[in-house]
Amino acid sequence: MDIRPVEDGDIESVVALWESCGLLRPWNDPHTDIARVRTAPQSEIFVMADEDEAIVASAMAGDDGHRGWSYYVAVSPNRRGEGLGKAIMDHAEGWLKSQGAPKANLMIRGGNPVKRFYEAAGYEVEDRVVMAKWLAEPPARDEPAELDVTITYLEMLEQPTRGPARPPRLTEKIALMRAERPTVSFYRYLYNAVGASWVWYERNQLSDEELAAIVQDEKVEICVLYYDGTPAGYAELDFRQESEVELAYFGLIPDYIGLGLGSYLLDWAIDTAWSRNPRRLWVNTCTLDHPAALPVYQKAGFMPCDQETIRIKDPRLG
Repeated sequence: MDIRPVEDGDIESVVALWESCGLLRPWNDPHTDIARVRTAPQSEIFVMADEDEAIVASAMAGDDGHRGWSYYVAVSPNRRGEGLGKAIMDHAEGWLKSQGAPKANLMIRGGNPVKRFYEAAGYEVEDRVVMAKWLAEPPARDEPAELDVTITYLEMLEQPTRGPARPPRLTEKIALMRAERPTVSFYRYLYNAVGASWVWYERNQLSDEELAAIVQDEKVEICVLYYDGTPAGYAELDFRQESEVELAYFGLIPDYIGLGLGSYLLDWAIDTAWSRNPRRLWVNTCTLDHPAALPVYQKAGFMPCDQETIRIKDPRLG
């Protein structure tokens, strides 16, 4: 893989990469950020290109004269797990060191599962408070009132030919248990712990009575994955439609992403669904979900069958 400073012809590909990784915010114009970094002293954007010259990773680095900083660290969702993130971070850190920076800092938003990646790279959480002040006219609001959300529907028409789901290492720490008629409060805990980072909101719009009617239905199975005795994620299979199974919800609590638990839970859910001999198994994901969700489902054997774009009121605005 070739790691080099960003070039004029890379800019649109880099912006698309950042968008695919969920790094963009309405109040930060990526083109302006790129232009400012390219003209600022002791700042650089590094990109990694594959054999076809496609941009698959990026890292922005700069030395403010006191500390080095990294931003916009991104790896294409369909190339994760190949060590590309570590490689480009190593490159950015080496460049900062060559500029004389004695220490590297970075900021991530609360609840972002990438925290584990940086911890593995040697970064530590420090007792600091980040404060900010707009020096230019701030945007009218931090988030748009409405969001355009693209929903991709995927289906599986036959059981995968692989062997049964296999748990990752440290199997003595892992347990799968069906939540029989879960309380609404427990379900809401799972739903929000897993989905808050990805703007899951539909179930929060239901009353307790409406939610109980779904999650306590005998044809809806909610299996909780425990790690070291603590809930780490869950899979919800909906058998209410004759001859079909919907993987209604699936995910891990962010603290447990990166341990190999997700692929095990997904394979287990797929095996459980096919044990009932349905005509098809289906799931949907959207552009608010984890950027890796779509390729993960496809890797597991789901095939896209439909897509639509809807506009919703941003649920984060209340």
